[in-house]
Amino acid sequence: MDLKEIKKLLDLIAESEVNEVAIEEGDFKIKVKKKGDTQQVNLPQQIPAQQFQAPAQVSQPQPSGGAPSGESAQAEAKEEKVDGDVVKSPIVGTFYRSPSPDSEAFVQTGDSVEKGQTLCIVEAMKIMNEIESEYSGEVKKILVEDGEPVEYDQPLFVIG
Repeated sequence: MDLKEIKKLLDLIAESEVNEVAIEEGDFKIKVKKKGDTQQVNLPQQIPAQQFQAPAQVSQPQPSGGAPSGESAQAEAKEEKVDGDVVKSPIVGTFYRSPSPDSEAFVQTGDSVEKGQTLCIVEAMKIMNEIESEYSGEVKKILVEDGEPVEYDQPLFVIG
């Protein structure tokens, strides 16, 4: 292929909608890629700082017909006609009943609580968020196990 043929080929590609052409003639090879009118922008990928994983849970025997504890607690709260007010998680995170592993739980079943009293902590992105009671009364039921992941709007406590 001579220079005039290559120039003619380039002009044809420029006028056409073809973006890439590869031609081989004997031992002569040419590959032409057309630049697009749009500019490609490479944005940096957002990579999470750390993948969070809930601590391993020891399997406890469940009552007959029981489902995994996190889902069953939420399902039980919906299935049962709960006698009391339900405190729900305002965020996604990990549920903790005490301020530190060697401390006592903020509340136990049967404890009397006041509106605004801290019930638990939900850790989200390494930030400890104290969850306060929206109601005054007695803690009827704790629906989540310590160290368990919780979802937004998941029931945590029943206060009656």
